Amino acid sequence: MTPELALKHIWTLAGCDPVALHAVSLAGADPGLPSVYRVGSLASSTIAATGLAAAEYWRLRSGRRQRVSVQMRRALAAFRSERYLRIDDGPPPALRDPVTGFYETGDGRWIQLHTNFAHHLKGVLDVLGCENGRESVAAAIRGWEGATLDQTLADAGLCAALIRTPDEWAALEQAKAIARLPLFEIERIGDAPAEPPRHADADAEPGIDRPLACVRVLDLSRIIAGPVAGRALAHHGADVMTINGPHLPNIAPLVIDNGRGKRSALVDLRDAAGCETLRGLARDADVFLQAYRPGALAARGFGPDELARLRPGIVYVSVCAYGYTGPWAQRRGFDSLVQSASGIAWTERAATGSAEPRHLPCQALDHATGYLAAFGAMVALARRAREGGSWHVKVSLAQTGRWLQSFGLLADGQQAPEVSLDDVRDCVASVQSEFGRVLGVQPAEELEQTPAFYALPPARIGAHEARWT
Repeated sequence: MTPELALKHIWTLAGCDPVALHAVSLAGADPGLPSVYRVGSLASSTIAATGLAAAEYWRLRSGRRQRVSVQMRRALAAFRSERYLRIDDGPPPALRDPVTGFYETGDGRWIQLHTNFAHHLKGVLDVLGCENGRESVAAAIRGWEGATLDQTLADAGLCAALIRTPDEWAALEQAKAIARLPLFEIERIGDAPAEPPRHADADAEPGIDRPLACVRVLDLSRIIAGPVAGRALAHHGADVMTINGPHLPNIAPLVIDNGRGKRSALVDLRDAAGCETLRGLARDADVFLQAYRPGALAARGFGPDELARLRPGIVYVSVCAYGYTGPWAQRRGFDSLVQSASGIAWTERAATGSAEPRHLPCQALDHATGYLAAFGAMVALARRAREGGSWHVKVSLAQTGRWLQSFGLLADGQQAPEVSLDDVRDCVASVQSEFGRVLGVQPAEELEQTPAFYALPPARIGAHEARWT
């Protein structure tokens, strides 16, 4: 699968105008990073789709087309944005808990633990009955059969994945459920009048001609996939407000990296006042982006159908780990766990002959899913502009992973050289923020007339009031 074919697949699946594809230029070929998977094609195609969707939405307002170009090396740098993040020329806070990683089980299988949140770590230690530390955890896991531990941790609502081969994954009911789904879904869920792209006042701030000017986005997501979607909408001009709960854990470097271009507010959905605040924000929003497990927000009155009634014309975007149907739909998951469960980590290990499983050289499922979510949101906004309606966009890490696996493998992909920050200095820029001077990867898609950029530096959680300006 080449980047061009992958982009055509995305664009065609969304039912977009094929003529627009003539305005896209893609440069570069796999492998761009050490992997047997075509990660570069995944990065270039999903980012190009996002850029082209922004250009097409801008065309609805301006009547003009513009060219969109993506270099694979820049797209891959964007897919590794958290890796290249620097604060005051030094490394950011740690991204992972030391216990997170691979462990061999008593029956010779491997399992991955994901313990980057304190409550997930505590839960794992309670199940294992051991002390905090890799040696203690490894010793305890050697007393378990891999499949039994995998299911026990899942039943406890914890984050882990047995390392499976692609064939083992394909035999599971969850994999079969995902195989019946398209890469993403964009569904009309309600009636509403058409809403053409809005124009700002003539005396508004410079740059108001950006594709998503006047589009308001509520971003109820954390970690990578959902926040990347919100960040992509922000760098095309949307007014993005991240909504966090005061009790919810976060990972500091991801708050910084994925907070660029956004405002950040605290809203507590555990009480009536917080729910009413969110309803008020949603009434004036265009996009409602959330990355909770399927059904979690609906239980609090903020599901897609509820939002479509509250705000006719809303574009509701859902991001999850293992898809929306099947026995694993409620299972907690992250990018690396989906890689482990679905055979990707096994395949990377087999290609290198290493003793332990190996992940992709970036959080590719997270980033690609995030860009697909942003793409879907912009396609839905364009449909709303032309025909009206409320819309629901659905993406998942597992659906994205299945698509990547369909690209085919690179026999010598692991021989590609590693790419350091020094190799991508032309892809990064710095900005002063309350965290210090933040060096971050810039948007990879280049739009001829409306360049993508971050209008705001990253802000601490809750730095802004929960209201539209």
